[in-house]
Amino acid sequence: MRPFHRFTRRLALITALGLALGASLAAHAADIRVVTSGGFSAAYDELVPLYEQATGHKVITTRGASIGNAPDSIPSRMARGEQFDIVILADAGLDAQVKQGKVVAGSRVDLARSIIGMSVRKGTPKPDISTVAALKQTLLNAKSIAYSASASGTYLSNELFPKLGVADQIKGKATKIFSERVGAVVARGDAEIGFQQVSELLPFKELDFVGPLPDEVQQTIFFSAGIATGAREPEAAKHLIQFLASPAAAAIVRSTGMDPVAGKR
Repeated sequence: MRPFHRFTRRLALITALGLALGASLAAHAADIRVVTSGGFSAAYDELVPLYEQATGHKVITTRGASIGNAPDSIPSRMARGEQFDIVILADAGLDAQVKQGKVVAGSRVDLARSIIGMSVRKGTPKPDISTVAALKQTLLNAKSIAYSASASGTYLSNELFPKLGVADQIKGKATKIFSERVGAVVARGDAEIGFQQVSELLPFKELDFVGPLPDEVQQTIFFSAGIATGAREPEAAKHLIQFLASPAAAAIVRSTGMDPVAGKR
C-alpha cells in the first residue's frame, strides 16, 4: 500500500473512532496494560497508536509466547502473578488461562484467524512447499530448520513432523526458538528455513516469504483477547478489545497477513 493511501486510511480510522467514542473521550484517560503474543503483534502495533491518539488512553504493552514455560511466555507471566488488563494470545492458550482463573470467563473475543508459513533469507533459493510431498522433501533437504516455541511450533513438532514421518530424520537440525521470533534467526543466517505464523514472518524485510503450509496440513488458529482477572481498567480494556475486533480495524489486520474476524463468528 502506498504511503499516502496508508496515511489516509489511518486518518479515517482515527476520525471514525473519535466520533464513535463521543462521551467516552471526556472520561478519565486510562492506562491499559496488555500482554500479547507475537501472532497478533504486527496488527496490534499499527492499531494501538491510532487508538491512543483517538482516545487519550495509554496502552502499556508486554509481550510473550502464547504457550510454553519460557520465563517471558504469557503462561509464565500469569503464573507468577504479573498484572494485566487484557491478555491476547492463541485461542487455546487463552482458554487455558480462563480455566486457571487468570482470565475472566465469557470475556473472550476472537480478533483474527492465522495460518503458518515459511520464509528464507532474502536472495537464497525458495524451496517448494506447495504440496505435502514437496514440504516433506524440503524438510529432509534443509540443512537447518527453525520453528517457534509457541502455538505454531507446538503443532509442527507434536503433530505435523510425526505425521509426515520426518521427526526422527530432522531431529538434529530442527531447533525450537524461545523468546525470539523465528524470522530473526533466519535473517541472521542461523537457520536455512523458518516456520511461524505468517503475520510474524512478513514484517522481516530481510526475508523472502515462501508461502503457507499446504491446506491439507495447515493449522488455522484464532488469536483472541480476554479481560484479565483483577483488571484495574476493565471498562477501558473492553473498549480497546472492541476496537481491535471491529470492522474499522479489519483492513489493517488483513494487511499483516491475518484474516480479521470482525463479527464473522
